[in-house]
Amino acid sequence: MWIQTRLNSCPVFSRPGPVITEQEKTDIVDLYLSQTANVNNWDLVDSSADKILGAYLLDKDKSILYRLVESSNLWEQRIAVIATFAFIRKNQFDDTINLAEHLLDHKHDLIHKAVGWMLREVGKRDFAVEYNFLAQHYSKMPRTMLRYAIEKFEPELRAQFLQGTVGV
Repeated sequence: MWIQTRLNSCPVFSRPGPVITEQEKTDIVDLYLSQTANVNNWDLVDSSADKILGAYLLDKDKSILYRLVESSNLWEQRIAVIATFAFIRKNQFDDTINLAEHLLDHKHDLIHKAVGWMLREVGKRDFAVEYNFLAQHYSKMPRTMLRYAIEKFEPELRAQFLQGTVGV
């Protein structure tokens, strides 16, 4: 029951509703960031990070994402990655690519999955950006990250990445 309560509370802050002031948006983001200890599973992060933090940061300094990704807290790291989905929807890919590069050596599969997913979302909007990133880094990427990123590729190209023959 507790997980359902938490799962329902994150989207409440991200639903379209009455126009709120910039201060109210800031207060919501501050509250969200103060409660990351309770945003502690993939469904809570994935249903809230882009809608609360990412949407807020669209036209603001994004340094908080780089602080979160440096955290020792797995969920804060995932929040940073998933927050970039809001940017991806606006065809802003730089932060996603920068965070993905930073997380290439991460040990946890929940980060591999999040990064691969966001790279795939980048590729849906600009294939060249995703392809160029993958071509440069695929040999160093965790297999799960790579598989998530190339999931929608044509079978022949997907096979080249998995066999390590891209650009050979």
